[in-house]
Order: sequence, then C-alpha cells, then structure tokens
Amino acid sequence: MRIKILSSAIDDLQAGADFYEHQSEGLGNYFLDSMFSDIDSLLLNAGIHPVIFEHFRLLSKRFPYAIYYKLDKDLAIVRRVLDMRRDPARIERSLD
Repeated sequence: MRIKILSSAIDDLQAGADFYEHQSEGLGNYFLDSMFSDIDSLLLNAGIHPVIFEHFRLLSKRFPYAIYYKLDKDLAIVRRVLDMRRDPARIERSLD
C-alpha cells in the first residue's frame, strides 16, 4: 500500500498545527507528529475504517480529528484531515 496526501489535506494539517501551536508552544509539532503517525498506519490498515460521506474515515488517536481517504487499488489517497468538533454538514461540504 502507498499513501498520497493531497494539498487540501496538507492545508488542513497546517491549519490544525497553527491552531494548536497558538494554544501552547510545541503543541503544533506534536499535533503534526501524531497526525502523520495516524496517516502512516494506513500502510497496514487502509480500507478497514467505516465509510462516512463516501470516504473512509480514520479517527485520530490523540486529537479530535478525522482523516478522510479513498482507495485506488494499492493507493490510499488522503483527501482531508478535519476537526470533528465542526458541524457535520460543514464536514460533508468540505469533502465535495
């Protein structure tokens, strides 16, 4: 399995890191480390997660974020990394 992270997901990760860094110095880097660890787990576990809004959804282990991805043969395509504290309708629109 391979992983491709789209620019929209990179933007989401950066926004999350900026938010947490503003909360406490160093927390932004911890957020990124944690999220990339969760994304790396797709190398072994891609496709086992529930499908929500027509995307597989992996919930982060340490932060209230979800990683939305699609599968294309042996490629997991990470489309968005979204804060789960948002309105579900807004999350769904973000995935369109």
